[in-house]
Amino acid sequence: MVRAIVGANWGDEGKGKITDMLGEKSDIVVRFQGGSNAGHTIINHYGRFALHLLPSGVFYDHTTSVIGNGVALNIPYLIDEIKSLTDAGVPKPKILVSDRAQILMPYHILFDTYEEERLGKNSFGSTKSGIAPFYSDKYAKIGFQVQELFDEESLRVKLNRVLEQKNILLEHMYHKPTIDSDELFKTLLEYRDMIKPYVGDVSAFLYKAIKEGKNILLEGQLGSLKDTDHGIYPMVTSSSTLAAYGAIGAGIPPYEIKDIITVVKAYSSAVGAGEFVSEITDEADAAKMRDHGGDKGEYGATTGRPRRMGWFDAVATRYGCRIQGATQAALTVLDALGCWEELKVCVGYELDGEIITDFPVTSKLAKCKPVYKTLKGWNCDISGIREYDKLPKECRDYVEFIENEIGVPITMVSNGPGREDIIYR
Repeated sequence: MVRAIVGANWGDEGKGKITDMLGEKSDIVVRFQGGSNAGHTIINHYGRFALHLLPSGVFYDHTTSVIGNGVALNIPYLIDEIKSLTDAGVPKPKILVSDRAQILMPYHILFDTYEEERLGKNSFGSTKSGIAPFYSDKYAKIGFQVQELFDEESLRVKLNRVLEQKNILLEHMYHKPTIDSDELFKTLLEYRDMIKPYVGDVSAFLYKAIKEGKNILLEGQLGSLKDTDHGIYPMVTSSSTLAAYGAIGAGIPPYEIKDIITVVKAYSSAVGAGEFVSEITDEADAAKMRDHGGDKGEYGATTGRPRRMGWFDAVATRYGCRIQGATQAALTVLDALGCWEELKVCVGYELDGEIITDFPVTSKLAKCKPVYKTLKGWNCDISGIREYDKLPKECRDYVEFIENEIGVPITMVSNGPGREDIIYR
């Protein structure tokens, strides 16, 4: 069976914990898109980890962790991440990297940084991980697949051709040093030697696993509202964050994805620029929400940047679940709301004097104002509770109100950072 775990919102919903938890019953966990520009925080008996490229199933001996063809593969970053696990006492995971995965080149990070500098106040709030230049090159057909590293002659010819274009941009648009072809070629050969032990035909591997009835988990990065097509364009990531793309980014038939667990945060948070209707504008309240959120506060797992905080947005989340095709939802970080006497839920947007409940396109989103319903908070610590009916009534009312608003059954409620801090409904 193939299941997908994806985010309903702006990312940072707590997908890593849910993947880590469900990984126990999975044979294979697949990353199918994105790169090292976002992180999944995992807390288990080995310690606390922020994974960026590796799937969140790497802590189990019985799983194979797969990097699919849809991933932006930063090879030295991946090798360092593997080493960081083994240095912390985690058994070396079984890893398979698609021979069709595209390589994130060193100059992608340079171009990402230079373009943000050039844009100034109009920048996208990029993590400067090279993701936008990477995907631009992929679809312009001047990127490099892993399999190309193993044909030195063709690699050299193509590299020279690509650098002709890149060096013109560096010299005349950004006024930066050009790239030496010989040096970069040596670097790519080093990349080849690093990644060689892990490379294989992922699509064939997964095809065989499906035929054998193996349990496969597809792990998405970021969330619906950062999808390059269906998100808050242009303040989005450069790949598809949707479960449907899991079939493409892993190389499996779309009809094999039987279950789509969409992770929903009990409040809203976002890193970077973009429209955010339910954002808390009072800095004291935003700081209170941020400092109580997550296991160490709401700060980006990759960047360390303080996240923008907001009340739960039912309009955005309902849309996020719909566009993912959610079959069930996991509600996370509910425990972080135990310090509030009252909680607001955004149930509609006011747009040009009318109330709307469907998530609009970005140009309209910029004009929207939140319409709130206020619910009574439970104002106590719920961490450690494992049975739903033992939660305070106000807490259950909040969960059930959200469930009704998003139209997807909430089957799991996370009320703490640890793998075991979960309530099944």
